[in-house]
Amino acid sequence: MSQIIECKEPLIKVQQEPNRLFIKPIYFQQNIPSSINSIYLREEVYLRLKKALDLLACQYSFILYDGFRPYQVQKALFDLFYATIQKQNKELSDEEILQETLKYVALPSMDPFKTSPHITGGAIDLTLGDENGNELDLGTQFDEISEKSATRYFENHPEENAEALRNRRILYNCLTKVGFNNYSEEWWHYDFGNISWARRAKEKIVRYGPIIAEINNHDVKEYRYL
Repeated sequence: MSQIIECKEPLIKVQQEPNRLFIKPIYFQQNIPSSINSIYLREEVYLRLKKALDLLACQYSFILYDGFRPYQVQKALFDLFYATIQKQNKELSDEEILQETLKYVALPSMDPFKTSPHITGGAIDLTLGDENGNELDLGTQFDEISEKSATRYFENHPEENAEALRNRRILYNCLTKVGFNNYSEEWWHYDFGNISWARRAKEKIVRYGPIIAEINNHDVKEYRYL
């Protein structure tokens, strides 16, 4: 079992880089309660994202949707996804709805061993764009509840969308080469240093535990490590 040793690395506000890194705080744009109009990452996560950007060919960019996610936002998203899946699948039991929801959004928990990877500041949601920040085709919309959202879907169905297959490979290769790993149900989600990353990488030490943040005017006013 992995051991959590909080390193108390700070959260850093991500800065947009012309033609290379675009910031799109998507839950703020969707008016999710308590969402923030900036993207924060743990310092080392931000540094590794920049290293991944160095590997990306100049005609591409990263479009960052989300990083650190306050507990309040995680709960709002969980409730929203649960209700959506319940409405679309009336034949499912409550337990089946819960398990399907957990494919796309983590339980809103502050338990260090069960918490959402985003609550630690050690997770990123992103896509691939062109040099003007226009999103490229990766096969589904961000947060789409679909089997096609699974990272390897087009590896198994290459005839459906060759462009999406190529773009997913570009995103995956750039990020995994600098130490991130991917959540297999979501092509857009990558982790470093948190419990999810450690379990996939079979790392014994988890660097990032949950962060409790106070939100004011759609920004992080202050935070502390749990």
